[in-house]
Amino acid sequence: MLPPVQTLDGKFSQALVGFSHQLIRLCGGHATVQGAILRAPSGFAVEMRDGCNAVNVTILLWAAVIAFPATWKMKVLGALVGSLLIQAVNVIRFITLFYIGQYSATWFDFAHGYLWETLIVLDTMVIFGLWVSRVSRAANLPNASA
Repeated sequence: MLPPVQTLDGKFSQALVGFSHQLIRLCGGHATVQGAILRAPSGFAVEMRDGCNAVNVTILLWAAVIAFPATWKMKVLGALVGSLLIQAVNVIRFITLFYIGQYSATWFDFAHGYLWETLIVLDTMVIFGLWVSRVSRAANLPNASA
């Protein structure tokens, strides 16, 4: 990645960590934020690094949506709504990893490296599949003005 892209990616990660922190506090949890690091009172910390911000699967979704034969309006809508859904899942992922890591390094490693990696890709595929289904249904509807 070029330096400007790395800077933007880092700021995006920091924003996601800040949002996760606010959700944790809203639900009565305790944590502190330092850049892209979320730290528990116990000292455990988790950092959102490259790839942890779900930009990779978001780009995958965009590529699939753009390649699918649909109107540009539907493509833009699919990319935007899909991106929001992926990021919502990713925030849940980050918060669950934050809590799992406080109790078990073994479970954290499994959840981070295998479980959530698989789930985030699967979620992206499901989002794309739902979008394709919606676009296909919309294309088969009779024209109301005819």
